[in-house]
Amino acid sequence: MVETLPPLLNLPFIKGPSKFFKGIAEFFAPSFLYLDIELKQLGIRHDLREYLALCFTAMFTAFLFLLAVFIPLFILLQFPVLFAFIFALVFSFFIFIQQIMYPKLAIGRQQREMEKDLLPALRMILIQLNAGVSLFDAFVAISNEDYGIISKEAKQIVKKIHSGQPAVEALETSATNNSSLHYRRALWQLVNGMKSGSSTTVVLKEIIESLSKEQLIQIESYGSQLNPLAMFYMLIAVILPSLGMTLIIILSSLINIGPDLLKLILFGMIVGLMLFQILFLGLIKTRRPSLLED
Repeated sequence: MVETLPPLLNLPFIKGPSKFFKGIAEFFAPSFLYLDIELKQLGIRHDLREYLALCFTAMFTAFLFLLAVFIPLFILLQFPVLFAFIFALVFSFFIFIQQIMYPKLAIGRQQREMEKDLLPALRMILIQLNAGVSLFDAFVAISNEDYGIISKEAKQIVKKIHSGQPAVEALETSATNNSSLHYRRALWQLVNGMKSGSSTTVVLKEIIESLSKEQLIQIESYGSQLNPLAMFYMLIAVILPSLGMTLIIILSSLINIGPDLLKLILFGMIVGLMLFQILFLGLIKTRRPSLLED
């Protein structure tokens, strides 16, 4: 699957100045070799150094923008201006990390999108085969249905077969170039069955049965993780802020804490709590079983 760059890195004022950061990208590239593999898997047509240069440009641009926002805000709130530089640096670093993590997150998103449609698509192929339709026509039917990325992959397989490539090779290529473990496993089993002369219908039934069992295991595992996650959320998002606020009020009455420092502590607590809420929602979403349909 071919993906584009993250929206932030596609902005013209990011792409233009990125050439000035290629030296820094060249220096840090050996530390991000795994990113090169992820970019190739995702189909992003930029090499590692170009992508890192874009990430450093985005971080520097974000730092300047946040400075322009935080300095007037901190002056208005009567905070020390030095804190504006610290907050701008921290937030711009988070933006850099986000861009570095984008390929991995995008691959994971593609895998989840593909795997949630995998079982319905395989069942559709099995129905087609039981009705006497050939495997090629079954893939044509899948490519015309709304199975998301599965339909796109089926279109690629049909296109390769139309161009004269054997069906087995087309399936092998699709499995090799895909990052989804369940998709690769299903296609490899199908390919091995075709090579050994086994009935495609029987092989598909076994694949569907195996994936159905895996789906049940994922659901049970997801259910067992929800209770600890709920307790963790209550601890971090409810109990600790309440205790922290009480502790700060008590300390402020016993120790001479300046109003600027007190405001900064409270502001930091609010920002930290907001970031935790966002991260927790993302964690819940990523824990959802990949084989579970919407």
